[in-house]
Amino acid sequence: MEQIFRVSVERCIACGKCELACAFSHGRDGLPAASRIRVVRQGSERGIPLTCLQCHDAACVAICPMLALSRDPQSGAVRLSETRCVRCGLCVAACPFGNMLPEKGGRVAKCDLCGGTPRCVPFCPTAALEFLPAELALRGPDACRPQDTPLT
Repeated sequence: MEQIFRVSVERCIACGKCELACAFSHGRDGLPAASRIRVVRQGSERGIPLTCLQCHDAACVAICPMLALSRDPQSGAVRLSETRCVRCGLCVAACPFGNMLPEKGGRVAKCDLCGGTPRCVPFCPTAALEFLPAELALRGPDACRPQDTPLT
């Protein structure tokens, strides 16, 4: 069953829990990594979560000369092969949404949906981030929310 990572901007309260969950889930040796999701704060209680949209015809995949980016058949995410990547930065330039993130030393980071279980989703207190079956995700944000759950 195809799953879709859905971001409902109107629900984001800019708490940053998604950024922390991502940083720690991709960290090494107990240290956090750079978060692959970032929240652009719009005041003290509003934000816009930005992350890879896992585009169907991804520009980053098309431009990579080393074929270091490919679609994972299990999760549906565009994954980066660290061993194939030559750190040329073409994928960063090609992403029309700015969601290929350059790191220190020319490394690149992007959301990989945590192998099919995005770690940021359960930490979002307002369900601004969801990973849903495609048929539910395409109905819209209120179709999946119990009616008695307040949006803040």
